[in-house]
Amino acid sequence: MNTQVALWVGFNLFVVAMLAIDLGLFHRKEHAVSPKEAGVWTGVWITISLIFCAGVWRFSGSEPALQWLTAYVVEYSLSVDNLFVFLMVFGYFRVAPEHQHRVLFWGIIGAFIMRAVLIIAGTALVKEFHWLIYLFGAFLVFTALKMLVSKDDDAADPEKGIVVRFARRVLPVARQGNGSHFFIRDDGRLKVTPLFLVLLVVEVTDLLFALDSIPAVLGISQDPFIIYTSNVCAILGLRSLFFVVASLMEKFHFLKVGLAAILGFVGAKMLVTYFDIHIHIGLSLGVIAGILTASIVASLIWPKAPEHPPQAKS
Repeated sequence: MNTQVALWVGFNLFVVAMLAIDLGLFHRKEHAVSPKEAGVWTGVWITISLIFCAGVWRFSGSEPALQWLTAYVVEYSLSVDNLFVFLMVFGYFRVAPEHQHRVLFWGIIGAFIMRAVLIIAGTALVKEFHWLIYLFGAFLVFTALKMLVSKDDDAADPEKGIVVRFARRVLPVARQGNGSHFFIRDDGRLKVTPLFLVLLVVEVTDLLFALDSIPAVLGISQDPFIIYTSNVCAILGLRSLFFVVASLMEKFHFLKVGLAAILGFVGAKMLVTYFDIHIHIGLSLGVIAGILTASIVASLIWPKAPEHPPQAKS
């Protein structure tokens, strides 16, 4: 028990230290993150994650390490879908490039707390009520089918969403923001800025995506430490990945199909355990990596046709 507590405390202290270095040292001055800078940070976070995975292999063995790596790949790939929503939200609210990193930073802090609660609750429920694993599997298959049939232009207007409407109703919202501040004093009253509304949308979006990704990871491992640490490492790299692929999202148009296939595969993997069929974790990792690679290669081989505006009738 003492060892488990030390692992949890040590990991979270390390994450807090890395975030403090990130925000307090490298991003103390607000600036637009360049693709080169984002690429370097993406490499840093991936390297740290792989080193952590090597530590799991060294102290816990190959099976937990493969579970961790598979969970990390699944969470990282599914988190890419968040980027589509973040791009839409930042574009709609016209968030300046130099302020986007701050929103994503504080959004991740909230994501840690929410996911920790969901992971602990989810693993406890699955251990107590094993039949939930089949319910999660069916939910993932349904989500995969829904993702396949949904269209890219189905994205909702953030201003009409329940989060923004509820926030505007219960919170005093300033008409204009003040740089990267989430709160300002206006006419002697403390008000939230439009940037705070963006942060709320980011937090709720991550929570909704977690309802898909956490059941998927539960299909790989029921160890709370493996699930939590793989989730956190994937989320840490998501911010820098956002700035890397923000201008490339349209090129990888088959990625959505690949993500749906991954959800469907993990869901089916959970369902077939009812028939005492267990897919080896190494094979699962290979299938997931193969689906991701195939979706990226297919996007490059068959690029998306440019959309032409409709011509006016003469």
